[in-house]
Amino acid sequence: MKFKASLLASAVLTVSPFLLATQSHAERVLRLDESPVGEIDPAKATDYADTVLMQNLYDTLVEPKKGGPGVDPLLASEWAADGTAYTFKLRPDVKFHSGNPLTADDVVFSLNRMIAMGQGFSNLFAGRVEKAEAVDPHTVKFTLASPYAPFVAALARLPIVDSKEVMARKADGKYGEFGDYGEAWLSAHDAGSGAYTVESQNPQTETVMGKFSGYFLPFAENAPDKVHYRYGVEAPTVRALMSRGEHEISDLWLPPEVIRAMAAEPGMKLLQEAGATGEYIKLNTARAPLDDVHCRRALSYAFDYGNTLKILKINDTISQGIPMKGPLPSGLVGYDPSLPDITQDMAKAKEELAQCKYDPKSSPLDIAWIAEVPARERIALLMQAAFSQLGFPVNVIKTPWVLVSDQVTKPETAPHAVEIAVAAVAPDPDSLLYNMYSSKVPPTWMSAEHLKDDKVDELLEAGRSEADPAKREAIYKELNVRLRDLAPTIYAYEFTGVFVARDAVAVPTLEDPAQRTLDNFNLVFRTMSVAD
Repeated sequence: MKFKASLLASAVLTVSPFLLATQSHAERVLRLDESPVGEIDPAKATDYADTVLMQNLYDTLVEPKKGGPGVDPLLASEWAADGTAYTFKLRPDVKFHSGNPLTADDVVFSLNRMIAMGQGFSNLFAGRVEKAEAVDPHTVKFTLASPYAPFVAALARLPIVDSKEVMARKADGKYGEFGDYGEAWLSAHDAGSGAYTVESQNPQTETVMGKFSGYFLPFAENAPDKVHYRYGVEAPTVRALMSRGEHEISDLWLPPEVIRAMAAEPGMKLLQEAGATGEYIKLNTARAPLDDVHCRRALSYAFDYGNTLKILKINDTISQGIPMKGPLPSGLVGYDPSLPDITQDMAKAKEELAQCKYDPKSSPLDIAWIAEVPARERIALLMQAAFSQLGFPVNVIKTPWVLVSDQVTKPETAPHAVEIAVAAVAPDPDSLLYNMYSSKVPPTWMSAEHLKDDKVDELLEAGRSEADPAKREAIYKELNVRLRDLAPTIYAYEFTGVFVARDAVAVPTLEDPAQRTLDNFNLVFRTMSVAD
């Protein structure tokens, strides 16, 4: 199989910041916020803020496709797959912020560094890539240990670092000739080729970035010259700053009522991001009474999907959630739009419960909700009301995330049900479903269901090894149906991120469906425009 693509050469654009008093009038500044910490070392980055930083400071061989599932070329101009061997041709015109040219040696170095450090998204590559080698300055070859169809998509999570710069900045460390692999230096600086470069860094308060004039792709005509990415700003402060024109884009974790109030102010608009994050009510399939599939189905039918979506509603057209059709969110291969939305049906719930071997009256259910996300309590209380109608005694427990994430790794301590958001970390369904449902994966918070099903395992392995795109899509559609039937999870809703933004800033990736891409990957500063 071979993929060729013309080199990317354009981008749609428009953005706007309100200039700080200390800035020159000509400088365009973008200010936005996110939860801490802001991790800028590409071998450690994992969460939303980190993804935004990586998108703008570094480049990858491929990037999530705009307007649909899959990937587009970025640093790679073309690639070919031959069994377990993947060969990539690199663009010849890319320079790092240091001025060093980006070569195949840098790609090999970046992969080896991530695997050696064992953090971030190293699990996408460790044990799967047998060898990476520079064939020539603009050709890199990866040899996999076994067939792994999601490999190309996973490369969207391998930011390429400037190996010369990193080695020049290394300190003593545990990686032999590589010292600390530049870990200390990269905690406060970047060694990327991205459209922006780090000017200052405090992972708890703010990362300040400036435009890199040597970037190989174009900027929007009014792209920001400087970006202030702020961390841990309280909602009232964000609202005050935006009202005064001193902040352009809010984070996407604000409660619906706060978003609604901010959007009502003059000069504000709402932006949405969706496509890879599900809100999953994880049912402990290894603990009675939920080890009985009929009991799980009963809860799935009883869940109040309609009122859950009402809680998340911002206005008549925008919400923080949309209906799910199974385990796969809408932005991933295998999502089947023809499946009906899952809705509450108490009659079917009672039919399933009648086939369950447990008496609900003597089968109390523990429902945990994550203390750091107060909005989750509302959904836990909806579950309590619905499940009580079936006769279950229900205990709702407020639990800190650090405790939840530990409890759910063991069937005997995991609650019967807990709502956890899980996102695809790469533009491929394997990066979501394998970690959630494969019985071969050591338990984590992602797999709080503790599902063990031979057919699910078979389909997950088939999805990993099948190279034909059409056949892979069919596999994941079948898996989607199988998981709906087994009901290890209540597929509550697909999370839709809602940002409040000032009218003065244009964000094509969030305003134009043809430009929108996978969740987490849409805040690309060079494509934004900041009005005068």
